[in-house]
Amino acid sequence: MANLSNNYCIILAGGRGKRLWPTSRHEHPKQFVDFFGTGRTLLQSTFDRIAGLIPIDHIYICTCKEFEELVHEQLPDIDHRHILSEPVNRNTAPSVAWAGVRIHRECRDARVVVVPSDQLIIDDSAFRRCLEDGLDFVGKTDIILTMGIRPSRPEPGYGYIQMGEPSLFSGINKVQSFTEKPERQFAQLFMESGEFLWNTGMFLSNLNYLRQFFQTIIKDLPQRLSQLIDIHSEDEEQAFVKQYYSAYPNLSMDKAALELSDNVYVMCCDFGWADIGTWHAIYECMQKGDGDNVVIDSEVILEGCRGNIIKLPRGHVGVINGLEGYIVAEEGDVLLICKKSDSSALIRKYVNEVGIRYGSAYI
Repeated sequence: MANLSNNYCIILAGGRGKRLWPTSRHEHPKQFVDFFGTGRTLLQSTFDRIAGLIPIDHIYICTCKEFEELVHEQLPDIDHRHILSEPVNRNTAPSVAWAGVRIHRECRDARVVVVPSDQLIIDDSAFRRCLEDGLDFVGKTDIILTMGIRPSRPEPGYGYIQMGEPSLFSGINKVQSFTEKPERQFAQLFMESGEFLWNTGMFLSNLNYLRQFFQTIIKDLPQRLSQLIDIHSEDEEQAFVKQYYSAYPNLSMDKAALELSDNVYVMCCDFGWADIGTWHAIYECMQKGDGDNVVIDSEVILEGCRGNIIKLPRGHVGVINGLEGYIVAEEGDVLLICKKSDSSALIRKYVNEVGIRYGSAYI
């Protein structure tokens, strides 16, 4: 096992979470919500999980200006210098590159894991084992490594990674192809083939290779990043980022690693995982109650109901009769009742319509 003191983590916490509206709202998106009634938000749960393996002062949070105070409130143990707030939204790849510069000042031979803040991990012990093995692997190998999960259903809302040639490390294969959000019939074929894994959006690399990766993928970053490395004043760095960050491309880590790079590998993991991204995906991964209904931290009386997912605010009681295959979600001043199938497209439509008709306070 490599020196654990060289392990670092970047937690991504800048998403808007519109597909989980109205529980996830513009000013308080899903990563800052105690979604399952555990007493900890999704961001806090992610931090707790990572802090079990990586020192707190080796954890960085990437977010945006609007959510900076929420991050401070929910993670008071994180030093303010470890919270990176994008001046403008440029997706996850530029923010990870920026965090990599900060880490480089502390530890040039760091091993880095990038994790989203809005995931459900079932088995924390198995996750820890996979993370330790992955960090050990990238510490010895110049690659990008992602964590994959065997599909349990033909979920069209996830990305699918095709495993290619095996590496010298058991359970790690070169990525042969990547398909983002396929049609359901293709997702079924992918699952049945046994060659594909779900993309978790978690990426690992040693820091030196991560810098080379960004210099190759984001063409205008090398010169600017080399300048940023030499800046040690916090005020100077913020001024530099404010001046140049808007010129960076709107690029996700998923696209950068899985579509634009040919030096990426995937580890087949078994820790149980779900992307808390859509109501339908949450329904599929949760334990079902009577009538195959999923009730999330809510008080309800159900009669003649089947295949629904229901989330109501604390202190509210729902009485529902004869409903089948619906989302029932209430938060604050908005109630959504929507067919569960194809809900992602419908919710995007409704978010736009509500914003136009009633104003941004409702989205």
